[in-house]
Order: sequence, then structure tokens, then C-alpha cells
Amino acid sequence: MRRDHFELEADNIDWVETGDPPAEPQVIIDFNGPRETLTDRLTDAEGNLLEASETDVAFRLQDPLDDPDAAGVVSVTDRVTGDFLLELNEEADDVLRFVRAAREYGKSTDDGGRYSVVIRIDGETVATYAKSTFLVYDANGSLLRSKSLIPSGVEL
Repeated sequence: MRRDHFELEADNIDWVETGDPPAEPQVIIDFNGPRETLTDRLTDAEGNLLEASETDVAFRLQDPLDDPDAAGVVSVTDRVTGDFLLELNEEADDVLRFVRAAREYGKSTDDGGRYSVVIRIDGETVATYAKSTFLVYDANGSLLRSKSLIPSGVEL
């Protein structure tokens, strides 16, 4: 699977800056490659779709954070095996803005979820995950705790 087979769109993040009522941030990842390839990655050995608790979402910078054009890789991984389910390139500012919205949304609600990830294949939703953790790493692989979304009480 190639990274250019994916498109990412972030919804419900502008309210943080505009003062509108909080809305759950949502990241929509649309895949435009071979359907079977992504479907196989999103399912377990028995053919069942992986659950939200079986996945992790992260962003790994490829440039220094202070670079105005910093970019990196958004990934969704299998929590048990560590396998990459999907990866795509994104600008750091856009991802950090999304994480900020998710953090603020989490402060305004007690529902346990802070954002959702919707994975689509050619526009058709195949998986939706309610998530509360989004880890951000620098280019050397060190966790940037202050930039990450880590629920209170979670020990890493």
C-alpha cells in the first residue's frame, strides 16, 4: 500500500478557535487503492474487523517541530502485533491542531472518547474507532508528551 493511496480530512476542529460549541473531532481517512489490501490489514486472523482497543494512532515527525514546513507520517497500527495498518503523510501543523481540538473536546465531555477515526475505502466506511490517545513522536522516535493526547491515569 502506498501512502499516496490515502487522503486525510479532519472535521470538527475549527470550534476551538472560533468559540463555537464543542464537537467531537473526527479524522476521516479515505483509501483509493486495492480494497482487499486494506481490508486484510484491518481484520484479525479470524476475519473480524479490529476493534478500537486493538489499534493505536500516532504521528511521527520527519522534520524538526520548529520548521514551519514540518511534516510527518500519521499511522494506525495493530496494538498487539505493532504492524502498520496504514500510513500517510501529513503536515505537522494540521495534525497538532487536530490533537489540540481532541484535547479540548475531552475536557468538555465525560463520554470517554475524545476523537474518532473513520476509515473509508473509495468513500464507503469500513471502520470507525472512538479513540482517546494520539501519540506524537519527534524525528528521532522520542515521545513528545506535551504534543500528544494521553488520557489522565494512562502510564506509558
